Amino acid sequence: MSADPLQAGPDRPRAVREMFDRVAPRYERMNRLLTLGLDRRWRVAAVRSLGLAPGALVVDVGCGPGELCRALGRHGHRAIGFDLSEGMLRAASESPVRVLADGLRLPLADGVAHGATCGFALRNVADPAALLAELGRVLRSGGRLAVLEVAEPTWQPAHALHRLYFHGLVPVVGAVLSDRQAYRYLPASSALLPTDAALARMAEAAGFGAYRRRPLSFGAVQLVTATRR
Repeated sequence: MSADPLQAGPDRPRAVREMFDRVAPRYERMNRLLTLGLDRRWRVAAVRSLGLAPGALVVDVGCGPGELCRALGRHGHRAIGFDLSEGMLRAASESPVRVLADGLRLPLADGVAHGATCGFALRNVADPAALLAELGRVLRSGGRLAVLEVAEPTWQPAHALHRLYFHGLVPVVGAVLSDRQAYRYLPASSALLPTDAALARMAEAAGFGAYRRRPLSFGAVQLVTATRR
């Protein structure tokens, strides 16, 4: 049996891009519904964790329709969003500057940004270590990184409920209201994430220090922060 191109293989970047192009028109509304509105709080937490002064330039990789870019703008930052999905960029009703580009090859000079964010996109990248290296390249010394991603709660009651909801109900609701393949991939892709220890090593190799992982919503989400040395 051939491998699922969304999970592995040389065609994965194309398959992921086409998937997001398909779900783009309903993406933001589905986020609100499936997270019960908590995604807004998570993005605010990520922006605040940067600890940057107003006017700071922040690069957002995997920006989608610009939700995190808008949160950055509301906190007084200058945000530039990058995404491989043209459909996602077109779906934004209102957003700061957005650019069609590969997060592994950003069209930016070295050390130009004060901060970098990545919201629920790390597991969609074929090479997370290369992404961190690229973000390390565009960040200046002292620049801040904030990565939001899904996670598995360690507290057993929360873990059981999360498994039932995220791996059971979400694919069913997503299939009915949006795209069956995409919302089967959403929970399955959590297995593609590096472990916390592996991600810390990648960040260290990319020139980051002060690595910290903070669980949100009883551990269903994780916020990883680091500082460019």
